[in-house]
Amino acid sequence: MRLYIAMWIGFGAMVIVNALANLLPLNGQTTGEISNKINVLFTPAGYVFSIWSLIYVLLIVWLIVIYKRVKRRDFNTKVGVAFVATCVWNIAWLICWHFEFFGTSIIFMLLLLVTLIFIYLQYKNDEQGFGKRLPFSFYLAWISVATIANISFVLKYNGVSLGINEVFGSFVLVIIAALLTILAVKVSRDLFFLLVTTWALIGVSVANEQALMATGTGIVVGIMVLVSLFVYVKDRN
Repeated sequence: MRLYIAMWIGFGAMVIVNALANLLPLNGQTTGEISNKINVLFTPAGYVFSIWSLIYVLLIVWLIVIYKRVKRRDFNTKVGVAFVATCVWNIAWLICWHFEFFGTSIIFMLLLLVTLIFIYLQYKNDEQGFGKRLPFSFYLAWISVATIANISFVLKYNGVSLGINEVFGSFVLVIIAALLTILAVKVSRDLFFLLVTTWALIGVSVANEQALMATGTGIVVGIMVLVSLFVYVKDRN
């Protein structure tokens, strides 16, 4: 039960810090204002980030639903410990981001990503309920896209181009995100992952004034959805 309480405390701290970071704001700037300092082609439109509200709600429901299993001692404690860790990584990333320790922020973002993957893999493909994998399908899919965006921001902030055109490089990142999504649907039979990635990448297309990037991203999203659904239906049959 102590672990369960720690999970609630960790979650509460994460939500409060995220809220205060934008209400105060932390270091005199909101999370979005920092992102807007540099025009990164892979960054989604502002409205896309509202998905955090849904993720928070899903995590609250998850915490409530697992209570009975925790009480029966039928809950995977590894998931509980990992969940607390995700809250710590999330807070640490936010602090680094607001104080512009961008290189360090990538470390915490990757730690968050890896920990979420660990939690995600603890559930079987048929365990997609609110008290099981579903909240982490949304959370992991979003953080997967956010990690790519975070790395893109830091590279551009430091003037690292890797010797390729920015539009081409950003388009490659969109393709990578799409391929990872198709893989998630193929291996984990997870349409929720597809839903979140589609939401995020459409946001990338909407945000782009660069016509080629916007159009190309839209085409990739369409192909990603069609291929993912084909793979899902084919494997189901």
